[in-house]
Amino acid sequence: MTEWWTYRLQDFLMFAPRTYYRLFELANAELWPAHALTLGLGGAILVLLRAAPHRPRGAPLAGVLLALLWAWVAWAFLWQRYAPINWAARGFAIAFALEGVLLLIHAAIGVGPRAAGPAWVCHVGLGLWLLALVLHPAVAPLLGRPWLQAEWFGIAPDPTVLATLGLLLQVSPDARSPAARALGMLLWGVPLLWCAISGATLLSMQSPAAGLLPAAAVMALWAAWRSRIRVPSSLAPHRSSA
Repeated sequence: MTEWWTYRLQDFLMFAPRTYYRLFELANAELWPAHALTLGLGGAILVLLRAAPHRPRGAPLAGVLLALLWAWVAWAFLWQRYAPINWAARGFAIAFALEGVLLLIHAAIGVGPRAAGPAWVCHVGLGLWLLALVLHPAVAPLLGRPWLQAEWFGIAPDPTVLATLGLLLQVSPDARSPAARALGMLLWGVPLLWCAISGATLLSMQSPAAGLLPAAAVMALWAAWRSRIRVPSSLAPHRSSA
């Protein structure tokens, strides 16, 4: 019997890399022109976030729209397309659906624009959002794959998670509501977990993009910690005792 420590990450991969990338190609072909709608919603969410200081209802509405996109990715990609080649994808789909529910509840009980901390944190969040919508789809052709295999916000998990990290840096829960603060912490869980899962999957396929989402997660956590946004203490960076 082979000892467990002799296994490599690639040994746990249940599909060939070309099969994985083919999922995006098929999804793009079958769901077009839904991409125009999801990108339009991404732009609308960004406008709502930027206008939130003057229009308080903007941030909750942005959360509702993003929740719908999480539910859509859970069903249309993870459950219907990814699950047939990866038995764990049904669990991923349930987690994405749960994140969508949490976003809806969070929007209902109180969320607004970030009211404390340095302004550059919002700029980091904005950068992650734009990276998800505009630059992430270009990863496929930059790595030598066709545009048909590009991953789009609201269609594929990775850019949707990346954009959500950007949103979490631009909003904060109602400080008067303990429930809103608790939900604000929970909202980080699924995106951070997916960053680790996606990074491990791409690493097992020896993709140069393997570090993209883990790096974004580290950046978002660091920015959140520096701005004193509440995140799970087990995930936040710790100060040196020195």
